[in-house]
Amino acid sequence: FHADNLSSAHVYLRLRPGQEWDKLPTALVEDCAQLTKANSIEGNKKENVNIIYTPWSNLLKNASMATGQVSFRDQKKTRTLLVPTRLNPTVNRLMKTRTIASADGLFAEKEKHLSELRAKAREKAKELRKEEEKLKKERQDEKYKREHAYEDLMKGDDDEEGGGKKSNQDGWDDDDFM
Repeated sequence: FHADNLSSAHVYLRLRPGQEWDKLPTALVEDCAQLTKANSIEGNKKENVNIIYTPWSNLLKNASMATGQVSFRDQKKTRTLLVPTRLNPTVNRLMKTRTIASADGLFAEKEKHLSELRAKAREKAKELRKEEEKLKKERQDEKYKREHAYEDLMKGDDDEEGGGKKSNQDGWDDDDFM
């Protein structure tokens, strides 16, 4: 969130997993816009300030830009909200929940979050490997059954009279059935 064409604070909103930036609740967007307006030296004094918001992945920053200046990769991925006046009750409510974090604390929090994401990815990969091994074993079993389907067909005849195979050469001639 940033006040359009004015010097202002950049307000970043951390989304929950699965939450989409363009489907945020209206009250939340208005709170962020009020906070952005309140933290703008010029915007705080003016009426009808446009607040622009976009996902962080759409922000474009290069070396030729001044400090605090950003642009957008795709203008279509931006939303604008008109904030007519500062709402002091809203700003005061938000300022009561304000916490100041050091850069080290934010870095540690980021590392912890990334570590959790990596652990979840490892678990998912492990489950995928197990599932693939199970499928591979099932396929091997099916292939073995197809290849060896007729091996057991003639077994069991050995145990009958004489212990040998029944064939014409062994005297099992069925030609004289009459």
